[in-house]
Amino acid sequence: MANRILVDVEENYPVPSWLDKIEPFTSRVLEKCGYDGQEVSVLFCSDSFIQNLNSEYRGIDSPTDVLSFENGETYSDEDGTQWFAAGDIVISLDTLPKNAEYFEVDQEEELKRLIVHGLLHLNGYDHGEEHVEKGKEPDCEMLVLQKKIMEELKDEHIF
Repeated sequence: MANRILVDVEENYPVPSWLDKIEPFTSRVLEKCGYDGQEVSVLFCSDSFIQNLNSEYRGIDSPTDVLSFENGETYSDEDGTQWFAAGDIVISLDTLPKNAEYFEVDQEEELKRLIVHGLLHLNGYDHGEEHVEKGKEPDCEMLVLQKKIMEELKDEHIF
């Protein structure tokens, strides 16, 4: 089978030139993790859009880099194919360059990290209170796996 990736951009937000590369990259991450038959949506947005979501769903009235909304439902399409609706990933393109600067990486690497991070959350991983910090090795299973996937996909390009 395969995975179904839906990619979109917030209404009236400039469409990035690399948008068509998100679906194949996201599919490769899911394949690398051994996931098949998943449906995932990825939405790119502004800080104000993600701040509204962060406030509504997490009670934190500030922008963030990435949010994941698990669905977890299984359904059959009109052909009878079973899909696991993993959920939605929302990524702020306004926060992306700030994160890249903080972590001293290019924006492409940071974008890849945010996609991997979101996909792991959709598949049940959680990092609790631990977050990726500059110069600190991760301890929790999710962040260790995230780092491993990033290393394995270092030659994959989006930009």
